[in-house]
Amino acid sequence: MTKDNLGRLLLTLASALAAAACSHSGAGGASPRALASGTFHNAAGERVGLATLSDSGGTLRLGVSVAELDPGPHGLHFHAQGSCTTPDFASAGAHFNPDHRRHGRLSAEGPHLGDLPNLVAGPDGSADTSFVVARDLAEPGPRSLLQPGGTALVIHARPDDERTDPSGASGDRVACAVLAPG
Repeated sequence: MTKDNLGRLLLTLASALAAAACSHSGAGGASPRALASGTFHNAAGERVGLATLSDSGGTLRLGVSVAELDPGPHGLHFHAQGSCTTPDFASAGAHFNPDHRRHGRLSAEGPHLGDLPNLVAGPDGSADTSFVVARDLAEPGPRSLLQPGGTALVIHARPDDERTDPSGASGDRVACAVLAPG
């Protein structure tokens, strides 16, 4: 994807988020409220996308718009540390797991609170989607992503098998965004 295409993708996401913030949802008329946002960077430190955590009438949504991925599914996880040091993003630490569970939404002893569905990049390597996430991720306390310093959202090279501890055999970390409150 060219830098012009990436710029258009980021502008599209920003416009969509602004429109959502200005519109009203059907149930109760609540406007979406941005709680945290961050910019994805790749291993070379280049900006490749955006992530936003928002609340709309009590439903918590994670919006992801990213480019320059290999086509296909990629593991996507909240990580414990609000740090994305290139090139390997090891500074993000382990998956966000305040309940000390095993990895995987399909594991009998899981999932980590930071486990998310796979992110699927299209043939052009881009993905623009949103996920409903656990409401308590934005509530005060140790299960909240809204801690001082934020949290990291990491995209991995391969799909998450949703079973293998600790990371679903999802491979290298290829993009990372620090989600900071505000």
